[in-house]
Amino acid sequence: MADSRRASSRKLKTFERRVEIQTRIIQFLSSILLGLLFTHLLSNDQFATAQNYVLFLIFFSIGLWVTEAIPPFAVGIMIVGFLVFFLGQPEIAQESGIKVEEFVNTWSNSVIWLLLGGFFLAEGMRKTGLDFDIFKTVMSRFSNNPRILLLALMLGTAIASMVMSNTATTAMMLAAIAPVIHQIGQDSKFSKSVLLGIPAAASIGGMGTIIGSPPNAIAVDTINRIEGLPFQVGFFEWMIFGTPVAILLTIFFWFILNRKYPPENVKINLQELEEQHQTDDDHRIKEERKTRKSIVLGVMMVTVLLWLTDGFHPIPMAAVSGIPIIIFTMVSIISSDDVRQLPWDTLMLVAGGLSLGLAIQETGLADYFIDQLKNVNFSGVIMLVIFAVVTVVASNIMSNTAAAAILIPAAGLWGGLNPALFPTVIGLCASCALFLPVSTPPNAIAYSTGMVGQSEFRLGGVVIGISGPILIILWMSGMMMVMS
Repeated sequence: MADSRRASSRKLKTFERRVEIQTRIIQFLSSILLGLLFTHLLSNDQFATAQNYVLFLIFFSIGLWVTEAIPPFAVGIMIVGFLVFFLGQPEIAQESGIKVEEFVNTWSNSVIWLLLGGFFLAEGMRKTGLDFDIFKTVMSRFSNNPRILLLALMLGTAIASMVMSNTATTAMMLAAIAPVIHQIGQDSKFSKSVLLGIPAAASIGGMGTIIGSPPNAIAVDTINRIEGLPFQVGFFEWMIFGTPVAILLTIFFWFILNRKYPPENVKINLQELEEQHQTDDDHRIKEERKTRKSIVLGVMMVTVLLWLTDGFHPIPMAAVSGIPIIIFTMVSIISSDDVRQLPWDTLMLVAGGLSLGLAIQETGLADYFIDQLKNVNFSGVIMLVIFAVVTVVASNIMSNTAAAAILIPAAGLWGGLNPALFPTVIGLCASCALFLPVSTPPNAIAYSTGMVGQSEFRLGGVVIGISGPILIILWMSGMMMVMS
């Protein structure tokens, strides 16, 4: 009887795999048809072959990103390979004058190295337990007041997400707070606030730095390529853009959570939490772990300080990213196995997005559509609002990195406003998508606990999805006026 059940289970899994593969093949072919259709509708008789290829690639990539017929990072690799193969053909390269090496060189772009440096810092904190030490400090200071504790947890999550990936931050914070939730009960209003507030703060906090969220890196690369702009955007400049917005939105959502789920008086046993994380390591191992924490903390402070003072020393930001990479591997804080587990797929996706934006510029597609849109009556302000809303909606149903890779080059087609305004607004709005459990990895992690329902994420999705773009547009409009 048991054997027949196992055989039935295997057959069912085999059938499900076949259906999944067939579905993905259909989605892939549909994406090709979508690309061909829009290329036919939007192409011009005067288009060069390279322009038609890139136009097809844009809509083909959109179809793949939306349907996820292949993983998003694979789309990024496909973009680079497509551009090198088709635009690298001798007759097309001679006609367009494009050097296809530029599309591969996006892998050596400074924003890629910034993200990689951030990954190493985050992994170093996780390996040494420095992240939990920070959490424990927050708990010990604010555990007697649930409202203030929630605010401290959310702000701590947001700030950590400026250096660490929002996925790693959420996983770390929820794992650390889990014993508290078990102490007070998962039906407690405070537990609901924590389970909704931490993933929201992790996504919002990513706005704060270039390395906090991949869309930020795409926006910075686009801005720094704009000719005639009176300023360049570095680590410090982006913090001026994103950090105030991230902090204000985090505090605002904390206020909303307190109104929706007013916390009861909870008692948290910090001693019990400490005992759950204590180990029986001997004195030598404890001292070694303490030394490693000090190294990580020192390296993180030096790295972030050099990023912030980019304009005052000759070391490029990309070179600064090498500090944690070299030191952490040299002192064996991060091993070869740890390096293999870093989110390389994110870098692949970002590199593909940068290549797609570069291809749109290099082939002249951007200039063509700018000319076509000169007679459009929509003002720059209206288009800015439209792009902000579209970014939030698109980021709810697909990767926010993919959404930024598509929308940031498209937004460059509208003039009349500071050319750096559209990329920054889109890059920041990409972190405001919180409506569904699958909208962001932090939401998915919180949903996987089984303690919050799908409908409960709508609160953050609506509140941040509306207030975020409004605050971002107002703040960035003011900042561009000051910096211009």
